[in-house]
Amino acid sequence: MKFRRKSTPDSADTSAEETATSAAEPDEGAVAEPVVGPFDADDLPEGGPHHVDLGSLLVPPMPGRDLRLQVNEKTGEVQAVLLAGPDGALEIRAFAAPRNGDLWGEVRPQIAADMTRRGGTATEREGHFGPELVCQMPVRGADGATGTQASRIIGVNGPRWLLRATFMGRPATETEIPQDWIDTVTAIAVRRGDGPMPVGEPLPVVMPESARRVDPPADS
Repeated sequence: MKFRRKSTPDSADTSAEETATSAAEPDEGAVAEPVVGPFDADDLPEGGPHHVDLGSLLVPPMPGRDLRLQVNEKTGEVQAVLLAGPDGALEIRAFAAPRNGDLWGEVRPQIAADMTRRGGTATEREGHFGPELVCQMPVRGADGATGTQASRIIGVNGPRWLLRATFMGRPATETEIPQDWIDTVTAIAVRRGDGPMPVGEPLPVVMPESARRVDPPADS
């Protein structure tokens, strides 16, 4: 608590109060910085779009994006959250992180090493969201033909969480991430929860009640 010594005339105190008030008031000519995500769930701007509640992930419907959940048939647990479009896809995952620190900086070398171990490559470079990994992984198709799958992995450190997003298709191969895919990432929010969790533990994803099961096409 602050105390002000009143050893000067009242006019001096009034002047000091006016100065303090003026300092607290925003500059009318200043332009407020736009609030950009990914957001913490508690910091979502009011009046924004409705988000699909997946527990730890809040995902708003985006034009041209289909929200798909890959579920383990035995356990019923959601294994992956995908946002798919005509030119590519985005897989998003959230992890528990320390209150202060750079979990993305810690796990990035581990991801790169795993890519190399599996026969691929991972090149680190600076991107829109900071350091990112541009990866190439050899794959074999159902017909036996071999090819290369490109991906781009970004990480965003939040308050006690890390959002990891993996781009596939066009957003993985362009020099810069296309703006519409940037907008997809920045619209997402993460709900960490208050309970203790080990650092690096995936935050739980739940199936929304409105989810519709889509079975793969039967073999002809």
